[in-house]
Amino acid sequence: MTAPRIFFYVQHLLGIGHIARASRIANALVRDGFDVTVVTGGLPVPGFPGEGVKTVALPAVVASNAGFSGLADADGRPAGEEFLAARRQLLLDAFHAAKPDVVIIEAFPFGRRQMRFELLPLLRAIEEAEPRPKLVSSVRDILQENRKTGRDQETVALVRDHFDAVLVHGDPGFVRLEDTFPLAPEIADKLRYTGLVAPPPAPEPAETFDIIASAGGGAVGAELIGAAKEAARLLPSDLRWLLISGPNLPEPDFARLSRDVAPNVTLARFRKDFPSLLRSARVSISQAGYNTVGDLLRTECRAILIPFVAGGETEQTVRAERLQALGLAEILPEQGLTSAHVKEAVEKGLAAPRQEPASLDLDGAEKTAAIIRSMIAESLA
Repeated sequence: MTAPRIFFYVQHLLGIGHIARASRIANALVRDGFDVTVVTGGLPVPGFPGEGVKTVALPAVVASNAGFSGLADADGRPAGEEFLAARRQLLLDAFHAAKPDVVIIEAFPFGRRQMRFELLPLLRAIEEAEPRPKLVSSVRDILQENRKTGRDQETVALVRDHFDAVLVHGDPGFVRLEDTFPLAPEIADKLRYTGLVAPPPAPEPAETFDIIASAGGGAVGAELIGAAKEAARLLPSDLRWLLISGPNLPEPDFARLSRDVAPNVTLARFRKDFPSLLRSARVSISQAGYNTVGDLLRTECRAILIPFVAGGETEQTVRAERLQALGLAEILPEQGLTSAHVKEAVEKGLAAPRQEPASLDLDGAEKTAAIIRSMIAESLA
C-alpha cells in the first residue's frame, strides 16, 4: 500500500515562525508514514523543512514592509505581475505533479491574503482534480486582530466553500480560536484543535548559558538584542549570556552588535540547538512568537517576553498576556525598551525558583498527523 501523499504550502514573509511550525508538522507526518511535499515561498532558512521531506522552493517573496501590505522579491524589488504569474504557474505545476491525497495550506484563509494571486487558483485546481484531495487549513491558535471590515466574513465563506477542516494548533484550555476570530462558531463543525506544535523535550545541552536572548527570525530583533547586550554590562560578569540575533537580521545591524561584545557574552546568528540551550538556561529574553514560546514551555527557564507590536500586530501580545496570567512569563514593552528594563527583569528572573512545567497540550505535530490519517480513513470508509 502506497503512503498517503501530502502537499503542504507554507509562505513565511518576515520571521521564520511559519516555516518552523510547518516543518515540525511535516516531520511528524513523515514519521507517521506519509509522503510529504512542502512548498516553500519565502527566503531559505537553514535546517527547514527537514530530513525526509520533499521540497518545492518557489521564487521567494518577502514582506515589503512591517505591515505586510506588499510583496518584494528576494532582492527587495517590488514583485511585479510577470514574476507573480510565473510563481503561480510553478505552484500549480507542482500540485498536479504531486497528485496529493491531502493539501495543507498554512495560515490561509485566516492570513496570507497577499498570496491570493496563487492560492485562489490553487483552490480551483483542487476542486477540479479527480479524485479531489482533502483540503485542510493549518492555523495557529491566536490570529491578528483589528482586521478590516468584511475580512472575517470572507474567511468564513472560503472555509465553508473549499476546506474540509481547519486544524487549530493550540490547546483550547489556553486560548480558543474565537478569542481572536469572532466568527469561529460559524465554522465550528470544521475546527480540530491539535494542541500546541512544540518540539519534543530537548536533549542535554553541549553548552550552558545563564541568560539567552533571542530574536526569532531576526528581521525586527535588533533593539531586543541590543538592549540585552547592554544589560549584560550592568550585571555581574560571571553570568554567561548568549545572544541569538536570528538569520534575517540585516548585516549592518549584526556588524554593529558584534562590536565591543563583553567577554561573558556570545553573539550568534542562529543556533540549531536552541531548545537544548534553553533547557539549562535560567532566564530567556525573547519575543512572544508561537515557536519560541513552544520551546520555552518545554523548559523550566524563566521567560521574559517582549511582544512584537509593529504595524499594529496583536498576536504576540495576546499570547504573552495569557502566559503572564498563568505565571509563566513576565512582559516588557517593545516600544521604549532599555537595558535598564532588561536588567531589572533579569534580576527578578534569576532570583525566582525554576519555572514549573506548563500543563498545556504540547504534542500538536503528532496529533496533526493522527487527525489527517483519520480524515483519510473516513473518506475511504
